[in-house]
Amino acid sequence: MAKWMVSAKKADFTMIAKQFGIDPVIARIIRNRDIVETEEIERFLHGTMEDVHSPYLLKDVEKAADILCGKIAQGKHIRVVGDYDIDGVCASYILLAGLMGCGARADVVIPHRIHDGYGMNNHMIAEAYEAGIDTVLTCDNGIAAGEQVSYAKSLGMTVVVTDHHEVPYEISEDGSRRECPPLADAVVDPKQEACAYPFEGICGAVVAYKLIQVLFDKTGCDGAKDMLKELLAFAAFATVGDVMELVDENRIIVKYGLRQIADSDNLGMQALVAVNGLKDKPLSAYHIGFVLGPCLNATGRLDTAQRALRMFMTDDRGEAVSIAGELKELNDSRKSMTLQGTEQAAEMVEKSTLREDRVLVIYLPECHESLAGIIAGRIRERYQKPVFVLTNSEDGVKGSGRSIEAYHMYDKMSECKELYTKYGGHKMAAGVSMPEENVDKFRAYLNEHCGLVPEDFVEKIHIDVPMPMSYVTADFVRQLSVLEPFGNGNPKPVFAQKNVRFIRGKILGKNSNVGKYTVEDEAGRQFEMIYFGDMASWHEFLTQTFGREAYDRLYRGGNSGIRIHVVYYPELDVYQGRERMQMVMQDYCKGD
Repeated sequence: MAKWMVSAKKADFTMIAKQFGIDPVIARIIRNRDIVETEEIERFLHGTMEDVHSPYLLKDVEKAADILCGKIAQGKHIRVVGDYDIDGVCASYILLAGLMGCGARADVVIPHRIHDGYGMNNHMIAEAYEAGIDTVLTCDNGIAAGEQVSYAKSLGMTVVVTDHHEVPYEISEDGSRRECPPLADAVVDPKQEACAYPFEGICGAVVAYKLIQVLFDKTGCDGAKDMLKELLAFAAFATVGDVMELVDENRIIVKYGLRQIADSDNLGMQALVAVNGLKDKPLSAYHIGFVLGPCLNATGRLDTAQRALRMFMTDDRGEAVSIAGELKELNDSRKSMTLQGTEQAAEMVEKSTLREDRVLVIYLPECHESLAGIIAGRIRERYQKPVFVLTNSEDGVKGSGRSIEAYHMYDKMSECKELYTKYGGHKMAAGVSMPEENVDKFRAYLNEHCGLVPEDFVEKIHIDVPMPMSYVTADFVRQLSVLEPFGNGNPKPVFAQKNVRFIRGKILGKNSNVGKYTVEDEAGRQFEMIYFGDMASWHEFLTQTFGREAYDRLYRGGNSGIRIHVVYYPELDVYQGRERMQMVMQDYCKGD
């Protein structure tokens, strides 16, 4: 069972509520997000694009823009080298569209996930040189491409790196860290120690967006304001799709970017929204993270991400719709493959000594390597442990990792980097390539040096406010929208109430995967409660705790006698123009 933790941060909630015209509970939730000062609260509630950080604070951003200005003026050919995930595709589009808007000769190459692997390789540099490319401009990669950058420089090429990943480093004898960035002509990455940018949690597409802002300033580009407004949709899309924390300026970028996605003039964006049945519907971060974004990721995983880029670049509506449909079909196929791979990985854990490991290293030779990261994420959710899923590839073993809060994946991997041919990532996710004979050594080292304790593996649910359901009104639920967009770093707030009585219920859904109940709080008020979680575990809990007879009475409409503590989130369900209050159960445990 998850560990429930009640946030108990102090503030004058009544005063904050009165000052900003919000409910005191909303004020408390904002304090729980560590938003304390008046200016911070104002920015959280009412921040605009005027409140995002200046791009000029990024180290080397002006140098990079000056280089590009010179190359554009000279008619030199610039090649953008992107990445095959959501962030890489969006960043590639932002740079290409921005460069072309300034009159540049530019194109894009996105590595093929299987044939090229992540980021630049020497073959891509050689091809660029032979094609007469003068300048290589990276996005969402490059910070770990020291060898490739040096090779390009040896050929007389100019290289500008834009990235947001961790900067490679070495540990000296005295234990200190020394950064080892690539020796490019300019390196724009907020994670560099010498970078004065105040928020390093931006994605690669936002780094690209900010470089284009500076480039537009320096070139005096016609229509820059409208182009930046359009490109904001792609910066927001990537921020959610790359699971960046929705804090600081990321909240503002996503808040305004969501509006721009809905109003986008880009035919590809319009088509992607339409084929997923979201046209004319209010878009949220959820739709990017779980509906639209996976379509972009699917083409990079199972085919080539160049297809997604072509969808965004085309001025032919028919082509845009056709590609969007293909991406949706690829994503549907990916879902089936992911489910199969996840079950195979879980079975391997359950039927082997892996179950005892604190860091799970799961080797699935036959698994499609593009699905390793998704499967790792699903297994992490199941076991609450850091997970690596490794697969066979053309040149050894490749894999992806997904971590838990207590485990800095990139730092721990860096301790045994002699085992890899290539690696990169950050605290919560990473990618790696290695010879097959090193897989067992990799697993052994990570487990021997992980530093994790049993408490780290317990799922934690952070309850914002213990609050009776009778406090909730339609106006209160509407006020919760001021906290949006919700996502990583700014989750939906959750509440808890003790001793909720379950009166009657029914099972819904084509796969019987939804529970709908009439419940009663301690004040005697009744509410509708719905549960979208693991129904098998829920029913097992009910029968083991209250007995089969009580379970049967619950679904027959009798007095079940079931009282439990619940974690919930209130929402308004709108059907045929009518609003209906319902409580969405997030977790449960035995009552008093």
